[in-house]
Amino acid sequence: MTSDQSVLNRQDAKNFSLQFELFLVTLAVDDIFFRISPKAIRQKMRNTSNMPNTGQIRHSAFVPAWWLSNGHLQTLWASVIRRIPKPVTRRERLELQDGDFIDLDWTPGGSGPLVIVLHGLQGSLNSLYTRGIMTALQKRGMRAVFMHFRGCSGVSNRLPRFYHAGDTGDLNALVNILREREPGTPLAAIGYSLGGNVLLKWLGEQGVNAPLQAAVAVSAPFDLSDSAWRLERGFSQVYQHHLLRSLRFSVEKKFRHMPAPIALDNLENLRTFTEYDDAVTAPLHGFAGADDYYRQSSCRRYLKHIRIPTLILHAADDPFMTPAAIPQQDQLSPSVILELSARGGHVGFISGDSPWKSCYWLEQRIPGFILSSLAASIPDRKEWDDDTEWLPDQADAAPISSETGHDPGLHPIK
Repeated sequence: MTSDQSVLNRQDAKNFSLQFELFLVTLAVDDIFFRISPKAIRQKMRNTSNMPNTGQIRHSAFVPAWWLSNGHLQTLWASVIRRIPKPVTRRERLELQDGDFIDLDWTPGGSGPLVIVLHGLQGSLNSLYTRGIMTALQKRGMRAVFMHFRGCSGVSNRLPRFYHAGDTGDLNALVNILREREPGTPLAAIGYSLGGNVLLKWLGEQGVNAPLQAAVAVSAPFDLSDSAWRLERGFSQVYQHHLLRSLRFSVEKKFRHMPAPIALDNLENLRTFTEYDDAVTAPLHGFAGADDYYRQSSCRRYLKHIRIPTLILHAADDPFMTPAAIPQQDQLSPSVILELSARGGHVGFISGDSPWKSCYWLEQRIPGFILSSLAASIPDRKEWDDDTEWLPDQADAAPISSETGHDPGLHPIK
């Protein structure tokens, strides 16, 4: 190695070190500016703890890893750093009444309860969080069916439209078909991020008619306008840039092979979600504009009408929205529990003593809640004597503690 090369290598290392330090400082400043303190969370719960005919806001049992100390680090580790194999699944194509289709991926074998899994914006079975929960559900004796939103399975859908945060029709079609196929099988659903918004909105629309025994929503954007605003600021612009690039690519790919019902000349210049939703999402799906889309599609106004046991898991430092988006207790129905933690990021919730011993808390909390809810919904457990591998033990089936806000059988990860 020449002296010039040595100097260049040292300079490159110095530049990388400075860039990495700047990256960490940016995360820290962004986190401080937008976060809500644990004290404010406790005050929020105290102010509304005695409201009648409402849901509950509880302090989460989640304990964040010391080495993932803010929402961005939790988010990035869960979505980028984690390594987990893709589960073995069976693909099914579900034809829809409008002539389009959605693709489903089923975990193999078993005859236990069915759990529908809904992904986030531009997600798929390749998303790390979906791989984790599909595996966790299968290990607990449940069958998972992963619903790809239109165009997200790797194959473009047929109609000149996509999916969006307020589109509950495809979920409704899937639930009805599963009920027809297996009318006596316990059924639950999990939704992440945009999928959580879809699930909560659908539950509110259905009310007492929702044919599920349990539901869980993780990091749902309760107010889409708030989420669009947050993603235009601070380090969260990195997520916006990544997701918009993926969305623009999907639009370009789709309309290479069919006439576009909207103008695409300015597609590459759409740099914020508000601009994209105003130019693409809204006109493709019958909304007057981005504001109209956000108003009609946000799940927060539907939470009061949910009538099945529903758990919402949310972190106050979620970098996809501000703390102002978090619903108040009087906006929740008595069937809803909102477990709120100060830390956890967006679909993060990683605990553990070290990076080599990471614990993915959602994959413990979610199956535990579903199992306890399903067990409570079965009037005669003798009907399941021939297939009891999924039934929870006494700890899982224990009632939710009003003091701690978590199932007594599920221990906080230390």
